[in-house]
Amino acid sequence: MSALTEPTRATGRRAAEPAARFRDLLAAEWIKLSSLRSTYGSLVLIAVSAALFSVRAALADHHNWPDYPAERRAAFDPIHDAFPEEGWLFIILAAGVVGAVTIAGEYASGQIRTTFAAVPARRAVMAAKVVVLAAVMLVVGVLAAGVSFALSQAILADRGVGASLGDPGALRAVAASVLLLPVCALIGLGFGALLRHTAPAIVTTTTVLLLLPLAFDTRNRWTAAIHNALPVPAWERLVSNPFIEFNEHLATIPGSWVVLAAWPVFAALVAMAVVHRREP
Repeated sequence: MSALTEPTRATGRRAAEPAARFRDLLAAEWIKLSSLRSTYGSLVLIAVSAALFSVRAALADHHNWPDYPAERRAAFDPIHDAFPEEGWLFIILAAGVVGAVTIAGEYASGQIRTTFAAVPARRAVMAAKVVVLAAVMLVVGVLAAGVSFALSQAILADRGVGASLGDPGALRAVAASVLLLPVCALIGLGFGALLRHTAPAIVTTTTVLLLLPLAFDTRNRWTAAIHNALPVPAWERLVSNPFIEFNEHLATIPGSWVVLAAWPVFAALVAMAVVHRREP
């Protein structure tokens, strides 16, 4: 009789143990993310690089402004100097890599198995990881985009061509650039959860973010449809000069917002579905 009672009591004790609360999962994911020195280095590098790229672009235009012909001055877009594409492509890649490494690194080290053994609710764990990563990258995005815009426009203001947030397209460009970092990070997280290995996840993230837009242009309707459905072209459309006319196949502003919002949501759902169905 006593032999049968002990397992029952043990089972009862296990059943009485409270499940991990979501805020506890958030705290755990924050500790894991913030404990990595490489994370701090990457985030600082992203923010500093964004500011340096914008300052470099603004200083170049400031220096060359007296030599610009009237046509170029008339078409000049100061917002482009705040978010120069050639510089922000590096930032896009860095944000995607941070997201991919966040989960793929746990698979490589075996830490993910320990996490799921302690908290069997895998989708909740992944949801917490998504929230923490998105929040951190959003803060970095605010710093990167805000400082880049402020510094570049302060430099250009000396020539009388600086923009303010009240100018057409300025606030939209800043908001899109703020959101771009968490978008790219969550896309990387999705591929990291799907592929489980760091190198393939980084390669796939790089392909989707940087290479596919080059493979599909906007000259034809079908290639433009693919191009416009990618996250980086959506961001480029949102930071583009509102006074310049584009070809008929380019995405609309509302459509670009939808694309920029849909990619991270889909990536997060894929990550949660994958970890729920597959053994770590």
